[in-house]
Amino acid sequence: MATGIRMAGPEDVGAILHFITQLAVYEHMEDQVVATEELLREWIFEKQKAEVLLALDGETPVGFALFFHNFSTFLGRAGIYLEDLFVLPEHRGNGHGKALLKALAKLTVERGCGRLEWCCLDWNAPSIAFYKSLGAVPMDEWTTYRVTGDTLKELAK
Repeated sequence: MATGIRMAGPEDVGAILHFITQLAVYEHMEDQVVATEELLREWIFEKQKAEVLLALDGETPVGFALFFHNFSTFLGRAGIYLEDLFVLPEHRGNGHGKALLKALAKLTVERGCGRLEWCCLDWNAPSIAFYKSLGAVPMDEWTTYRVTGDTLKELAK
């Protein structure tokens, strides 16, 4: 099955939000989604704080990769951080996920970035196996920390 990849535009915010909500269902985190089409339009397309690649089956979006630039002080250059990669369940196994990662790797190289990285939930064995099959290496010695909500507001005082 042929997989097409293209950059998302503002007209795709409905599809992007659909993929986000479906990913949240898959990860048992649907209660955490507060994103709206308006927020996505503002932060992705107006403020340009993230970018989205869409995987297509014909003209129909069937998956997405949402990413943004980070920076490595040790490498002295930007990298690309993949925030979310998701393919609709009925379209998995057709090469869409691999096509998205290949396109993102190509973009990383074309932009002169030093690395492409992402996180994966420990229980997500199918995704872990997929990432390892592509040569990705887990960074087991690192722990992600997060401050949100009221704790973030308190820290910001």
